[in-house]
Amino acid sequence: MSYRTKSLSGITKNSMMELSRVKCCLFLLALITFTFSVSAGIPEKPVPPRLVNDFAGLLSAEEAARLERKLVEYNDSTSTQITVVTLNSLDGYDIDDLAQRIGQAWGAGQKSFDNGVVILIKPKVGNERGQAAIATGYGMEEIIPDAIARRIVDNEMIPCFRENDYFGGINAATDIITDLASGRFKAEDYESKDGALAAIIPIVIIILVIILMGRNSGNKRRNIGSSNLPFWILLSMLNNSGRSSGGSWGGFGGGGGGGFGGGGGGGFGGFGGGGFGGGGASGSW
Repeated sequence: MSYRTKSLSGITKNSMMELSRVKCCLFLLALITFTFSVSAGIPEKPVPPRLVNDFAGLLSAEEAARLERKLVEYNDSTSTQITVVTLNSLDGYDIDDLAQRIGQAWGAGQKSFDNGVVILIKPKVGNERGQAAIATGYGMEEIIPDAIARRIVDNEMIPCFRENDYFGGINAATDIITDLASGRFKAEDYESKDGALAAIIPIVIIILVIILMGRNSGNKRRNIGSSNLPFWILLSMLNNSGRSSGGSWGGFGGGGGGGFGGGGGGGFGGFGGGGFGGGGASGSW
């Protein structure tokens, strides 16, 4: 082999080695960039650990303390961990995805039960819509199905959030979640609440029409008894409806009320390593 051939061979080997180094550096850079982009936007796990993390400043100090005490007491008595997170920005994430990522990164719930729940809220900022999400750990997906999570967001949280009552919405949602998780009532019972109301509305309308027709009839003295009869029927129906719903819904607010008492136990001891797999729902206003 000539000297020139040896030189060319050496140059080729050196070039290939340099190219390999460049490829390796580019791969490492891409990996670091990807890792950073995935972790960006996910808030750090709070130290010391807390269940109420109001990064957006939506709650007063007293409101945050009341919610924290309530959720810590529930965690201490059941091991189910419900954490509340508020953020002014989602950093480009879908709110459902970010709620799941927070739950997984923080390990909300116990590792052996995956019984964690994340309530994530982004308030209205400028022209951006407000958003709220409930993410459920693996072990909570049957207890709080996606449809029920959506109903809690739509019925308990967003109406309060529209009035800037963030404490009221969070408190109502956590009451329902704790009652469901404790078995005070089932998801079907909560779902049937709106169904019962929807069934009553047409009956109320019909009775009101009958009342108006009775009032417009000819002889007032003759029809006074009959015209008032539909009113008493309506009152009786509403009273019976209230009694029946009261039996099914007696547990509502029970879990939350206890949390507002005195000191209870110590502070929150930390997240238990629970896992999340996509359960939950969200809404906006």
